[in-house]
Amino acid sequence: MTLRSVGILATGKYVPEQILTNSDLERMVETNDEWIVSRTGIKERRIAAEHEATSDLAFEAAKRAIAAANLTVDDIDLIIVATVTPDMFFPSTACLVQEKLGANRAAAFDLSAACSGFIYGLSVANSMIATGMYNHVLVIGAETLSRITDYTDRNTCILFGDGAGAVVVGEVEQARGFKSFELGADGSGSELLKISGGGSRLPASQQSVEGKEHYIHMAGNDVFKFAVRIMGSAAEEALHKAAMNKEEVDLLIPHQANIRIIQSAVNRLHLSEEKAMINISKYGNMSAASIPVALAEAVEENRVKPGDKLVFVGFGGGLTWGAAVLVW
Repeated sequence: MTLRSVGILATGKYVPEQILTNSDLERMVETNDEWIVSRTGIKERRIAAEHEATSDLAFEAAKRAIAAANLTVDDIDLIIVATVTPDMFFPSTACLVQEKLGANRAAAFDLSAACSGFIYGLSVANSMIATGMYNHVLVIGAETLSRITDYTDRNTCILFGDGAGAVVVGEVEQARGFKSFELGADGSGSELLKISGGGSRLPASQQSVEGKEHYIHMAGNDVFKFAVRIMGSAAEEALHKAAMNKEEVDLLIPHQANIRIIQSAVNRLHLSEEKAMINISKYGNMSAASIPVALAEAVEENRVKPGDKLVFVGFGGGLTWGAAVLVW
């Protein structure tokens, strides 16, 4: 079987209108703007309106991506939504997006790999299109992390924001497209970043709610050390698989978790900061949405040209990680 070359045909993004600034957080918890910026690089983040759920954000980003690809919803064969904040346990958020779009031909499922989810989703789409199973796959990273953030915990509430990014993945000419993927997981680190409540291990109860078990809990220092190590090594491994050198990278699009983690990856790849797409100051950590939103903004700002070599890299709860090399 001859495998097809697969790439990203178009991008789209949506972020809610409401902005939560560091000054706002100063009035909520014991923190200050200088401390937040110096340690995370975050100045503000977006918060979904009361009536907005993850499927609503995903739908808006998806519409924009499909339009940018000059396709219709009938051209979409599969919808993958990477998220840790689904509208509900089931049906999947992808099914809700399918209904909103009217994409009746499309199969649909959610993918849970935390902040690495978008790259995991791209790898699935790549495999399905390369083998001829599908022609056009919509991959969406969408989160409403504000709904699972404890705004009395100053260590975590400064980090997270809401948003959605989407791409249409399809066949491209042979020289273009995805050249490699590097995916990984380490379940022994599952305790470092998690939400304990609401699943089959700890069903929702008065006790679980009072214990704040339905909010994000993170061992910040341990996650930071893991991220600094894995972001660089995953990107290097993906480049090795693609038979590319660090010097060939035109743009690094990292998961926007912390400016110091991003800078460590930039340094390890011997890149200038101009060769990294960094928007963490505006949006904070949007989990699975951070890479597709950053990619969409890079496209909007004309920072991506045909033939450019892009590296996506991220890490997340699980623990998980992923990297991909793409020729635009």
